[in-house]
Amino acid sequence: MITAVLFDLDGTLLDHEEAAAEAIVHSFPDVDPAWLVPRWTELSEEAVDRYLAGELSLAEQRRSRIVSLARELGLGDWDDARADAWLAGFLALYQAAWRPFPDAERTLAVLAGGGLRLGVITNGDAEQQRTKVRRIGFADRLPVVVASSETGQAKPAAGIFRTACAALGVEPDAAAYVGDRLITDAQGAAAAGLTGVWLDRSGDPAPDALDVPRITTLDALPGLLDAQRREPPPR
Repeated sequence: MITAVLFDLDGTLLDHEEAAAEAIVHSFPDVDPAWLVPRWTELSEEAVDRYLAGELSLAEQRRSRIVSLARELGLGDWDDARADAWLAGFLALYQAAWRPFPDAERTLAVLAGGGLRLGVITNGDAEQQRTKVRRIGFADRLPVVVASSETGQAKPAAGIFRTACAALGVEPDAAAYVGDRLITDAQGAAAAGLTGVWLDRSGDPAPDALDVPRITTLDALPGLLDAQRREPPPR
């Protein structure tokens, strides 16, 4: 019986990719967006992976992105001061572009109306991630935000999922977790004992032998959970 639902944040509730794209294009208006946006995404994912692995601090992973990009754009080797000055402007643009996906508010309202406990599990800096939740208007809906920077574990490690369940006062088998990454989110949650749900907004066909439920919009989540509640228990 599912009594709690936890969500990934970036790419699931908040349209991080669009916000980052808007900010980087505004920062370099003379660079071809068709190259700039995917390259910035690649550099960001590489830096975040190193941050989550403990190889870089939060400030270092942010600097590494723009230092690499500036070098590729022929702008020379930037020192920390120049990188930090640029980052301050970029982060302001990024924050101004934070918006929830249109289906997020509707889904949270339906789930909360059904009496489910709600929260967030996110890989990232706790302060920034809680600010995101607050700025997009979901702080009341999502009172529990568990971030890797505080737990010392990042998804897909089982510990961060179990920490979030404890914060909501439920056992893992009574919780569902919804995220846009198959391995990190849905399969990681399932391995930790939760019901892992993959939110696949790509529009691509479902892969073969999928071992977790897949939805293509958050609007489908309440129906999925209701159907699972109605399933008879195994004999």
